[in-house]
Amino acid sequence: MPVNNKKIIQNTDDDVAVLQAIEAMPEPDRSIGEKLHAIITANALGLMPRTWYGMPAYSNGNKVICFFRSRQKFGERFMTIGFNDAAKLDEGSLWPICYALTELNESEENRLASLVKKAVS
Repeated sequence: MPVNNKKIIQNTDDDVAVLQAIEAMPEPDRSIGEKLHAIITANALGLMPRTWYGMPAYSNGNKVICFFRSRQKFGERFMTIGFNDAAKLDEGSLWPICYALTELNESEENRLASLVKKAVS
């Protein structure tokens, strides 16, 4: 029983850390990050939020499946969402695992929701 309580506390701490990392992002990345967090948590119920190199990430308990980072992290002109090798996105012998974002509209939200679902399928 104590192990489960500890895990629940850890997950709560990780949830808070992810939300704090998003809150620390400058606009427009903060708004995009809030949407990304909602898309990921709604479409990959088994993934657990955590921070990874100070940025929001989502893990299956062992490995980070997907993550995103603010453009300020490395002084880039766009923010990125990426998928690690544990994501089940394989398609032939060449497929994208990282995407640049400058804004997020409904079409892109739907595309990302599909990618997240596929990544954990």
